[in-house]
Amino acid sequence: MITTQLLRPESIVVVGASNNVHKPGGAILKNLINGGYQGELRAVNPKEKEVQGVPAFADVKDLPDTDLAVLAVPAGLCPDIVETLASTKQTRAFVILSAGFGEETHEGALLEERILETVNKYGASLIGPNCIGLMNTWHHSVFSQPIPNLNLKGVDLISSSGATAVFILESAVTKGLQFNSVWSVGNAKQIGVEDVLQFMDENFDPEKDSHLKLLYIESIQNPDRLLFHASSLIRKGCKIAAIKAGSSESGSRAASSHTGAIASSDSAVEALFRKAGIVRCFSREELTTVGCVFTLPELKGKNFAIITHAGGPGVMLTDALSKGGLNVPKLEGELAEELKTQLFPGAAVGNPIDILATGTPEHLRLCIDYCEEKLENIDAMMAIFGTPGLVTMFEMYDVLHEKMQTCKKPIFPILPSINTAGAEVAAFLAKGHVNFADEVTLGTALSRIVNAPKPAVPEIELFGVDVPRIRRIIDSIPEDGYIEPHYVQALLHAAGIPLVDEFVSDNKEEIVAFARRCGFPVVAKVVGPVHKSDVGGVVLNIKSEQHLALEFDRMMQIPDARSIMVQPMLKGTELFIGAKYEEKFGHVVLCGLGGIFVEVLKDVSSGLAPLSYEEAYSMIHSLRAYKIIQGTRGQKGVNEDKFAEIIVRLSTLLRFATEIKEMDINPLLATEKAVVAVCPVIGRLNCFWKRWRISPGTEEGSASVGHFSWLGMIRTAARTIVARPYPDTTQTEYVIQGGKQTWQTR
Repeated sequence: MITTQLLRPESIVVVGASNNVHKPGGAILKNLINGGYQGELRAVNPKEKEVQGVPAFADVKDLPDTDLAVLAVPAGLCPDIVETLASTKQTRAFVILSAGFGEETHEGALLEERILETVNKYGASLIGPNCIGLMNTWHHSVFSQPIPNLNLKGVDLISSSGATAVFILESAVTKGLQFNSVWSVGNAKQIGVEDVLQFMDENFDPEKDSHLKLLYIESIQNPDRLLFHASSLIRKGCKIAAIKAGSSESGSRAASSHTGAIASSDSAVEALFRKAGIVRCFSREELTTVGCVFTLPELKGKNFAIITHAGGPGVMLTDALSKGGLNVPKLEGELAEELKTQLFPGAAVGNPIDILATGTPEHLRLCIDYCEEKLENIDAMMAIFGTPGLVTMFEMYDVLHEKMQTCKKPIFPILPSINTAGAEVAAFLAKGHVNFADEVTLGTALSRIVNAPKPAVPEIELFGVDVPRIRRIIDSIPEDGYIEPHYVQALLHAAGIPLVDEFVSDNKEEIVAFARRCGFPVVAKVVGPVHKSDVGGVVLNIKSEQHLALEFDRMMQIPDARSIMVQPMLKGTELFIGAKYEEKFGHVVLCGLGGIFVEVLKDVSSGLAPLSYEEAYSMIHSLRAYKIIQGTRGQKGVNEDKFAEIIVRLSTLLRFATEIKEMDINPLLATEKAVVAVCPVIGRLNCFWKRWRISPGTEEGSASVGHFSWLGMIRTAARTIVARPYPDTTQTEYVIQGGKQTWQTR
């Protein structure tokens, strides 16, 4: 719950206030005073009558009614103080700086619970405990430094970690990035990152609120909520970048599929961010650099002109942009030659445009004018200008300032001399600009922004997917564990995923007869062992009945072998698609090159089911091996549309078969005309969610499909079942009884 008293309090009390500004209670009072807080400021200190010029009270019981209380006292004292203030002083907002709660001990966790019960009872807000506080344009209730420039058009920062928030601010201030608010949620006992994002979404005013959000997240408690509100804000015109820390996994995990071996919680995070349209960052420098890019005019294309007086940084920036899929097009022809004649001899205009160390501010102005007005293949400019300390850069930076005010094409200032030209850079930043001191970090940040997908459309693709049949097949499977091949085939057929003809049997004569009918050569695979190739359970290019009979006898001797599968031998590019169920997130779908390459190269792209066609194409295009899919070096490409269709259909299948915990289709054989599944494996079926009970033409039954985020309308032969998206997550079961249709909470 985020109250007005938290955001715009008319009165604030610092409990544990101190004259020692090196203590949290002293530092936060100092920041409130220096920040120009306009409301009534109070302090609680039993030893003082006045703290830093602010009236002090000996006990919270002596206070008048107060909107916001900031607590900088030992953890054990906090529950009683919160109870007293909430019940007798009408305090409806609390910021608890203190540590020693649930992050340390069980006893501390109990203290947190008491505080939470109290604030919820009285409808109050709680930030923390174990945080640096909250600051916005109204009040600076933080004990840390630095305090950045705050204005309504600055960036909103929401951080799980107080220390990380401070370090992000340190990085941002040197770049000139300004802020609207900084939220340090600490233990997030009541208000976490998702809660703040929800509040910003539900109360968003496009005329007054910041359109820029930076997030540092340590734990995603509710992926559906984060997805819903982040994508909603982005659709409203906001830009969001985030770091998700703690995504690596130490040690190995037991996995029974390629997907299980590759997929991780980080895959789920990546998929979630892609679906929401969040720009993912991996360091504080990346995050603040992306934030600075957000403040500049939006890019309309991918072609950059680099204007500099230093050749090396221009080359490194060119490399960084190219690696990220951005372009530094060669400038040539009459216009390029015309520009060159107006620069000093030796200057280069091929791009980067190098005006030499002796280049003047007028040369910079001239190059910018050419890029802005005459060079139509340029979408944005990057200006790299530092100094060895021999000359000042005031005039050069004045030109940048002027042109950034008037040019329609974005200009990215890269001013690396923050020491030797510190005064000049400071003057430039004071005019409201940002600075990118490192060109490679900027190039990386731009590539992340440009390549970030737009928020996915919250609809589910059902065309050609037989949902009731999928549920009947799942319900008919007798037990958990690996699914028999005929069930797998049936599920993929129900989803409309094309399969190669195959036959499974433990009878040699039947196997040979099928091969004779479909024609040689064929492929034989053992049924039973999961990793067939590791145990000699896959034989390709079998050209005769005798050879097939011999391989049948051999493979049936492999441990755990139950039968043999035979398929026609097809040719094509091997692709891979798989999925793994991640707790809280749902199914993470992976795609990439198939065969052995999926585990060796680990070049996979992830998406969160259900997937739209736009998301599927984005996943395919983000693969490093995409050129192979397109076709390269005389090799024909594959049918990208069919590949995308299979990805979408599989994601839809999984949305209504959440019992499936892992699956592989490896390989998919792809040609110019078609993509077919060759070796599908579904393992670790968990029937916890088996609750679909609607039959065509009946008046009785119920439906439940497990993880419900972003489901749309499901039309069966009997009824229309509406699986409601977040935030209606409590309505998770549709029941038909006596012709009445109702939702029931599971």
